[in-house]
Amino acid sequence: MDFYLILENLTNPSLLFFILGIVAVYLKSDLEIPPNSSKFISLYLLFAIGFKGGQEMSREILTLQVFSEILFALATSILVPLYTFFLLRKRLNVYDSGAVAAAYGSISAVTFVVAVTYLEGQDLILNGHMVAIMALMEAPAIVVGLILINKYDISSNFTLKKRTIIKHSFTNGSVLLIIGSLFIGFLASEEQALGIKPFTTDIFQGFLAIFLLDMGITSGRKLKSLFSYGAFPLAFGILIPILNGVATAYFSGFFTDDISNRFILAVLSASASYIAVPAAMKVSVPKANPGLFLPMALAITFPVNITLGLPLYFLVVQYF
Repeated sequence: MDFYLILENLTNPSLLFFILGIVAVYLKSDLEIPPNSSKFISLYLLFAIGFKGGQEMSREILTLQVFSEILFALATSILVPLYTFFLLRKRLNVYDSGAVAAAYGSISAVTFVVAVTYLEGQDLILNGHMVAIMALMEAPAIVVGLILINKYDISSNFTLKKRTIIKHSFTNGSVLLIIGSLFIGFLASEEQALGIKPFTTDIFQGFLAIFLLDMGITSGRKLKSLFSYGAFPLAFGILIPILNGVATAYFSGFFTDDISNRFILAVLSASASYIAVPAAMKVSVPKANPGLFLPMALAITFPVNITLGLPLYFLVVQYF
């Protein structure tokens, strides 16, 4: 294994700001990012990556390979919650199993943003349709998770309303913004896009660092509540994403030879949602415990992916 790639990722300023946030919590510092500012930055990141993806997509030709990649990604977002649900049922109740499975079948937009930055560090570009794939992978896992809860819930208190679930999945703020920005970027000419380039490109890295600082603070605060569940959530949050990422990095080679696309597909399948899925579960499955699936995705899987996962998935797509 090329440990230089891992070392390079571990010394990335954005990652170090994430670690700083965790350290601040354990030092009992009063360091924090105001909630309104944090929300603005997260919206900015989604807008910027969506708009740039739309610009890239406008230069692409939608081929059979692109559609095969989309189908592969959708299949992944369905299969991951299916198999993880039954693993989780050995230790957790049906509500928590469905919620965690949905989180790990869905994707993390912030992990995607960090992966794009990592990709650029390897002198590779993001193909625009990968932004569309990211947005499309959000909803299927939520629907599958809720279907599984409905099927295996022995009580009569949970009723699955398919239209409500699907509508909520696609109208969730993060999903709507990324899709909308992608569409706007696709329609905008290069001259029009150049007018807002300082906002969409030049300040991107700085905002990403501040956002990861905020994520570090949030993760540090939620780690304590997770420890009460024992070692199982920790082991699951580390091993399952790596398994998903490595498997996707390998099997994606049967659908495309593009290293950038295979890497992004691997990262998406390895990531876990801590925005869209918690929002959906809060509305649809109030019995699911957010003190479990939220810190698993945010405080365990997210840092594992951005430290060890990214260079590992990149190595797999290079050598296989």
